[in-house]
Amino acid sequence: MAQGDLVARVLLASALPQLDHLFDYLVPPELAGDVRLGVRVKVPLRSAGRVADGYVVEVAPDAEYSGSLSRIESVVSPVPVLSTEVFQLARRVADRAAGGASDVLRLAIPPRQVRVEKAWLASQQSTSEQPTSAQATSEDGTAGGDSPNVEPPAITGYAEQLEEGLAAAARLSVDAVPRLVQLPDGAWVGHWALTLAQAATRCWLDGRSAILIVPDYRDQEQLQRALATLAPEHAVARMDARQSNAERYRAFLDTLASARIIVGNRSAVYAPAASLGLIAIWDDGDPLHAEPLAPYVHARDAALVRQEQQGCALWLLSHSRSIEAQRLVEIGWLSAVAPARRAVPKVIVTAQQDGDDPLARAARIPSIAWRHARAALEHGPVLVQVARPGYAPTLACRRCHQAARCTRCEGPLALAHAGATPACTWCGAPAVDWECSACGERAFRLVSAGTGRTAEELGRAFPGARVIVADGEHTVLEVGPKPALVVASRGAEPVAAGGYRAVLLLDGERMLARESLRVGEDCLRWWSNAAALAAPGATTILAGVAGPIASALATWRHDVYASHELADRRLLRLPPTIRVATVSGAAEAVEVAVGALEPGDTLDALGPVPLGDGTVRTILRFEYGRGAAVAGALRAAVIRNATGRRKRPAQKGGYRPPPTLKVRFDDPEIL
Repeated sequence: MAQGDLVARVLLASALPQLDHLFDYLVPPELAGDVRLGVRVKVPLRSAGRVADGYVVEVAPDAEYSGSLSRIESVVSPVPVLSTEVFQLARRVADRAAGGASDVLRLAIPPRQVRVEKAWLASQQSTSEQPTSAQATSEDGTAGGDSPNVEPPAITGYAEQLEEGLAAAARLSVDAVPRLVQLPDGAWVGHWALTLAQAATRCWLDGRSAILIVPDYRDQEQLQRALATLAPEHAVARMDARQSNAERYRAFLDTLASARIIVGNRSAVYAPAASLGLIAIWDDGDPLHAEPLAPYVHARDAALVRQEQQGCALWLLSHSRSIEAQRLVEIGWLSAVAPARRAVPKVIVTAQQDGDDPLARAARIPSIAWRHARAALEHGPVLVQVARPGYAPTLACRRCHQAARCTRCEGPLALAHAGATPACTWCGAPAVDWECSACGERAFRLVSAGTGRTAEELGRAFPGARVIVADGEHTVLEVGPKPALVVASRGAEPVAAGGYRAVLLLDGERMLARESLRVGEDCLRWWSNAAALAAPGATTILAGVAGPIASALATWRHDVYASHELADRRLLRLPPTIRVATVSGAAEAVEVAVGALEPGDTLDALGPVPLGDGTVRTILRFEYGRGAAVAGALRAAVIRNATGRRKRPAQKGGYRPPPTLKVRFDDPEIL
């Protein structure tokens, strides 16, 4: 290296754990003007002429290495797609979860679209070349433009509300009773969507970006409708899985240029945001916020790290508080915003009304629910929430009542609709020649009723009433104010104009029978979200459930339930009071990885237990303060395992692939 040569530190876009660090490359003189922080580059990788993609993280006039360095091959694009803030976020959340930064950046940076990028660069150049007088006109607010300091005309309908300072959580006025609101364009959305839209618009008017994260497209639709009445179209950047690659990349480039209101699902937490002012997550307890790809970082955890790094505001909003949010409140990391007034929705718990009548308690739809549904149908739509989609999600043997399983893969059998042939819900194979393995019976009995069968039963019970099914196969986002019975699976409930005149929550005991540490929290969240769709004064009926969960819903004191649940988990040393990590793979590899931990790093190790595919799994429990040490040791074990390749026997040639070692922190599937 000659004195004064530029050296670029590059993060390779590779999932290989042994390549998860920065590499130094010499910047050729002809590329000195193009190699900048954040641009995509191609660099040589070891030998045999291999070339790898990467991102420039740092450019320095010299390097500590005194030998010769490989040169950067080329600059893929002049656009700096990786900001310092996003790289630091990716590095930190990856280290926290014993993962790789490039895996996080795969979620943060969309694949390059050449045509979109060229058009965007041309538009940026055109904007920068506008006359100075036009720029001055835009700055003083008398004409349109891209400046976030200009108040758009569409905002006049809510000008007074925006001036109340909704961006400050301490001054936020919260309704104790969740409700729907009607927007100026006539659409109905949840009050939560309007609250988020107001706060984000306030941020944008102050020249700051806001990131709004929702679980799925149903919530995103409400939020975007609320934003459309407050902020101009160019101020909102949408980032979600429904977009095409070109649309997502265009939105990504827009967020690089200036402040935007960024709306999307869990990966939007990594979006580049100029002058970030707010991160808000709606319904953080929804499992859709958990990332299914390595390193499996929950959107809430990534938001907590980003808030600490960039000093922005962080909001966790929901109808039912998650246990993780309750822990953050109790340790003082978050502040709970109390409602401005105490009021509760009208909730009837039928288990408390039925007394000692066993027949009344066993009824799927109690008599009180029938009466309220019949009366409410005279005035508008009625929501009926059920546990599962489909017609009969669970089948059993008619004689011995053993669960019916597929003869090919042992998956559960289900009935798609009346008269259909039962089929496996795992492999889809029809059960044409099914025979019970216990008693030899060839006939089924229907154990449970899904949306289809429930709609059929209600159609017979209410002749002449319109019945609407909303589930995974029947997407319905909204219904009108006319009378109708809306049968929806949990989480698929459409928004009704003016709200539902009654809400019936069925199959509560079946929902609570699911084996999961989070089952109570999930059920309370499902029921609360459905109750929030009721019209003012409408009745919500919870059938067949009693105890603390039912009381929390009836009194609308979700914080009390969350606090008690958190206290129980603290006694039992269960998440989120402690952290967990799973180590799975070949028995020898798991033993080596767990043995590399220091004695005081973990509280205990549960396992190993066989997984049935020749691998084993060990569960580690540890305190939050030991998280960095545990993550570092396990990441080192993963790297050693990945690089420990041995040659095959001479007669076969090549290399024997190493046994797979997988590490996952805060795994929601194990408890």
